[in-house]
Amino acid sequence: MSTTEKTDRFLSVVEINKGIIYKITNSYCKDTEDRKDLIQEIISQLWKSFDSYNDQYKYSTWIYRIALNVAISFYRKENRRKTISSPLSEGVFSYVDHHENSESESNLGFLQQLISELKDLDKALLLLYLEEKSHREIAEIIGISETNVATKIGRIKVLLKQKFSTLEKQ
Repeated sequence: MSTTEKTDRFLSVVEINKGIIYKITNSYCKDTEDRKDLIQEIISQLWKSFDSYNDQYKYSTWIYRIALNVAISFYRKENRRKTISSPLSEGVFSYVDHHENSESESNLGFLQQLISELKDLDKALLLLYLEEKSHREIAEIIGISETNVATKIGRIKVLLKQKFSTLEKQ
């Protein structure tokens, strides 16, 4: 395959699957500039590994796996950097006026906050679960067994239900 054909094929694959990249970057980065950096890093890693793509898997599975690995690494680096340079978390100054928002918008905001507080692997699992991926697909993307996927998703659901019930009592 010529360089031009390879480039065209790569751009086509990225264009078709760009939604995956945007969902992952939105889940791992709140800041617009950080999202742009993460998108660039993901696309760069996809390009570097394009020659070693295994056609046994769907392109979407391959992209999820690389994008999640890059996002988790990026998230960890950014958190370390921000902890050193900014000791106060962003959430300290955020305020949501629950009287102005509908109940569903408030619940959605709370859910997004809870998801952002999850461990990296749990966040990735929940993202894929919300994308309605099968346990088999999630296992392939994350690199754990299907049984482990089911167990972890069950635990995440219980945790989220507990936190939501705490919210309702307030």
